[in-house]
Amino acid sequence: MNILAMLLQNTPDTTAAQHAILMMIPFLFIVGIICLAVILIPFWFICKKAGFSPWLTLLNIIPLGNLVLIYVLAFAEWKVVPAAQLVPYPGGYPPIPPQYPPVPPVA
Repeated sequence: MNILAMLLQNTPDTTAAQHAILMMIPFLFIVGIICLAVILIPFWFICKKAGFSPWLTLLNIIPLGNLVLIYVLAFAEWKVVPAAQLVPYPGGYPPIPPQYPPVPPVA
């Protein structure tokens, strides 16, 4: 409430404004760290799953670096094993489940 009253004055007290700004700096620092984590953690896992170095995620910190990273992920060839090269299921296919409602045997 004191900050609002200070802002509504015609000639605000400069020391009060400095104290208000100094009180907001730790809060803004914590919010910035949380925002970075929200952006960096998903990109870290995406880069790792795509076969790229997860350290490419740090491009998000640089201005317009996130745009470069998105284009690299979109147009580069991912180093993952295609589905055709995977080893097939060794046990064969599971049995077909019975049809419902069951049909009585014809005699």
